[in-house]
Amino acid sequence: MQKIFIIAGEASGDLHASNLVKELQKINPAISFSGWGGNLMEEAGVTVCKHYRELAFMGFSEVLKNIGTIFKNFKLCKAQISAFQPNAILFIDYPGFNLRMAKWAKEQGYTTIYYISPQIWAWKENRIHTIKKYIDKMIVILPFEEAFYQKWDYPVEYVGHPLVQIIADFKKENPPLPELIKTIALLPGSRKQEITTKLPVMLQMAQYFPAYNFVVAKAPGIADDFYLPFMEGHSNVTLKANGTYALLATASAALVTSGTATLETALFKVPQVVCYKGNKLSYLIAKRLIRIKYISLVNLIMDKPVVQELIQDDFNEKDLRTALQSILTEEKRTGILADYQLLQTLLSAKGNASRHAAQIVNNMLIF
Repeated sequence: MQKIFIIAGEASGDLHASNLVKELQKINPAISFSGWGGNLMEEAGVTVCKHYRELAFMGFSEVLKNIGTIFKNFKLCKAQISAFQPNAILFIDYPGFNLRMAKWAKEQGYTTIYYISPQIWAWKENRIHTIKKYIDKMIVILPFEEAFYQKWDYPVEYVGHPLVQIIADFKKENPPLPELIKTIALLPGSRKQEITTKLPVMLQMAQYFPAYNFVVAKAPGIADDFYLPFMEGHSNVTLKANGTYALLATASAALVTSGTATLETALFKVPQVVCYKGNKLSYLIAKRLIRIKYISLVNLIMDKPVVQELIQDDFNEKDLRTALQSILTEEKRTGILADYQLLQTLLSAKGNASRHAAQIVNNMLIF
């Protein structure tokens, strides 16, 4: 029996790893999976040794505060891999941890495969040397990443973005029901510290748009009780658990924390405002180091401001109200949706990304 150990340290990694596992099982049912991830990976058949919610440290200062725990996690992961003795180790994004683990894994003689590239095109470009030395195969999901790696004479394989197929399947299986009241989706993130920072500002919008129902998408692994204090005093605000896609399928607009959710929102054809506010020290450091023009995947892929981004001090009650009012107009909505369609075409050019990636991984096991 062939074995793969997977390391996914975030909710988006859990999602993409689970779909990759499902496609691998169709190609090669004899593969056994173990690793670090979440509920979706577990449901797909992976023995999850550590849940990603125990790994969520955001920003420079947060990492420093938890450095002891992080070192313990490295030691634990190495021990679990050694006990499992996989044919290959599959790293899903999560570069701060995964690139260090890849160095150790390659030195131990394991086949190393990376699915969803670290964003070295944004910052820490010198990580390319670690990737070239310790990663046997890099599978990328953003169209501009091929050209970036070509610059470094490192061949990668672009498979398209897996969210295109995931969302297409969801829409096919879950036709949207008509809403009695128009809805604005609030996606404040998947970690407690980012929800605490962003959700209060997002909820201030409820008083200005009483004709809309504001629905907060609950993150997996976070209890309802965590959200309830933020929602007090808002009569047109509700909480939705285990249903972010169902929410986006009927939403008129969305306020979205930067990250994978911005792309999901775009693929559901929902006009959005992208919101980001982090620890002040972490933000100041990142601002000096990061070289990209945009923070949302939508704008990065399209290389233009398709959706408005409110970053740090610009993420405030006044500016958010103005931005939300704008995307609720028909003129603005029409322009955004036209760009969304071009985005989807670009990301779906290779077909089913998870299936394509699974074929590459399986070939690595054979050869």
